[in-house]
Formats: sequence, C-alpha cells, structure tokens
Amino acid sequence: MFTGIIEELGEISSVEPLPDAARLAVRGKVVTADARHGDSIAVNGVCLTVVETDGEVFTADVMKETLRRSSLGALRPGSPVNLERAVRADQRLGGHIVQGHVDGTGVLLSREPAEHWEVVRISLPSELNRYVVEKGSIAVDGVSLTVAGVDGEAFSVSLIPTTLELTTLGAKQPGDPVNLEVDVIAKHVEKLVGAYGLGGQA
Repeated sequence: MFTGIIEELGEISSVEPLPDAARLAVRGKVVTADARHGDSIAVNGVCLTVVETDGEVFTADVMKETLRRSSLGALRPGSPVNLERAVRADQRLGGHIVQGHVDGTGVLLSREPAEHWEVVRISLPSELNRYVVEKGSIAVDGVSLTVAGVDGEAFSVSLIPTTLELTTLGAKQPGDPVNLEVDVIAKHVEKLVGAYGLGGQA
C-alpha cells in the first residue's frame, strides 16, 4: 500500500524489452537506500516489485497487461518518474490509500497558472467517472490529489508549488498521458451496494 506522497523524482536509466514484458531500470537515491529484492516501489503510481538493486538504481519487470493499462509503456531512458516506497504500518497516512493498481489513463488537457498554484484539467475515462467526486481523492501518476471539480469526462485538480516542484506533474504538458487510480473505498462501496440489491435506488 502507498499514500500518494511522492518521496523523490527519479529517472528511467534503461528499458529492456522482454517477451510480453519490459524490464525497467530506475534511478532513485532515496527509494533504493533500503530496497531489497521483492520490495514494492510505486513508479508513476504503478506498484512494481524490485528485482535487484545496484547502487542508486533498481530494476523491475513490467508485465504486458501493465504496459497496456498504464503509461509506463511510453517511458524512455531519461524520463522522469514519481517514486514512493510502500508505506510501513507505523507511518502517518499523509495522502490517501493508494494501492498502486492503475485503473486507467487520462490525458492532461490544460494548465491554468494562478498566483500560488496551477489548476490542471485531465480527461477521465467514462468507466471511472462514477468514482470521482468533488473534494474526493484521486491518484494521478501516483500523486495523491484532491479533486477540485468534475465536468463531464474530465476533472480538475489544483497543484501547489511543492507538487509542481517535486513531482512529474510540474512538467507535464497538454497531450501527455497520466496514470489514474480512483479511490478504492468507492469501488468497494459500489460492490457492496450492488451485492445487497441497492444499486439504482434513490
């Protein structure tokens, strides 16, 4: 489990194609400091398992399904990535519950600079729309954010200077893809309501 509080801005060192997969080498001084084989590290919001470490670099295998459902397939050597280690049970939950299981991808539609923040609008796949509500939580490229507004097939978030400086979201431009993970609690509630035959009742 993760919290959506990014620990460092890392970089892709190499991408090695494999049969129905790819092996990523990721540079990140902070997250590799205590990383071991089998540990979980979120890369742009996708939970990956550490295969090995070498100094400040760790490698992880990404399955074809993950490449298809996320934006990791577009990463190239030199690409910046958001990195977060799995949360320990004794740590503060600074963001919200993030599983590292991407639900889909969106596209950054626009950026509107303000005096102390930027409002960013992102497209929302129709199948995820029902899980996204104003003032609710969503993870964008692994960053825990509060939804500022939902408008049809898009939503907006406000990015503070810290987020702009310390995550990939500060450099994303209109047209760039982003990984989306909706609030897992909303998905569980929907399933439970459906199981009791309450779906669609007023």
